[in-house]
Amino acid sequence: MAERRTITGFSNPLVKFLRSLREKKHRKREERFLAEGLRLLTDARECGVLPEMLVMAIGREPHPLLDALEEAVAAAGGEIVEMDEEILAKVTGKDNPQAVAGVFAEFDTRLANLDRSAAPIWLVAQALRDPGNLGTMLRTGDAVGAGGLILIDDCADPFSVEAVRASMGAIFTQKIAIARWDEFLPWLRNGDGGNGGQLVAASLRDPTDYREAPYAAPCFLMVGNESQGLPQAYEEACDLRVTIPMLGRADSLNAAVAGAVLAYEALAHLRPGK
Repeated sequence: MAERRTITGFSNPLVKFLRSLREKKHRKREERFLAEGLRLLTDARECGVLPEMLVMAIGREPHPLLDALEEAVAAAGGEIVEMDEEILAKVTGKDNPQAVAGVFAEFDTRLANLDRSAAPIWLVAQALRDPGNLGTMLRTGDAVGAGGLILIDDCADPFSVEAVRASMGAIFTQKIAIARWDEFLPWLRNGDGGNGGQLVAASLRDPTDYREAPYAAPCFLMVGNESQGLPQAYEEACDLRVTIPMLGRADSLNAAVAGAVLAYEALAHLRPGK
């Protein structure tokens, strides 16, 4: 049976624990992260991922999806906690929190955990700093049927509340790997007999128009830091460099938007029956 308890005071140690998950150092220490909202937690449940702890507001409106979520967590032996809405707001950092949140175990983020043959497209981000962009790239990956998102060098934390929220549930459908460049490139080149995948960079250095590029599966589409782009050495190591034409005054697209444009173009080339 699931453990069930009610919390009515801000000073409760569990409240302190839950609030600490908003900070990266505490998430890493606990190897846990926080996700908020019935839709997001329902997406997780439908992907076969349940929170270890389900946190709900006292006096919340009844909902069949919430009933199903509570039943699933209870059957799995998870913990169910109820608290005042004001306390839940402190936990989530939002003045108007949704009525439910969950504590999940962080996923395995090792490169070795990825099966590159599982999908024709993979997204790669280097030094991506905005958690909103990171979450958007996860959503894009889900939309195009990508295998997942590989984060290179010093990126935003994919398990931050902001990134999880921006992913709109895609954090539960997409594999995530975290690596340094000098770890990622050998992994890519040494896979499957030395033919581990095609690395494609969004670049302005001797590029091909993204609509005319010869994409090949598995295709790893890489975008760089929001302000600096990719380091030159990284671009030179790619199999293909592509550019998206800018017809107005802007000289570049948002990193996550550029990744989405490239992902859909690659999908058009790589999907069966093309």
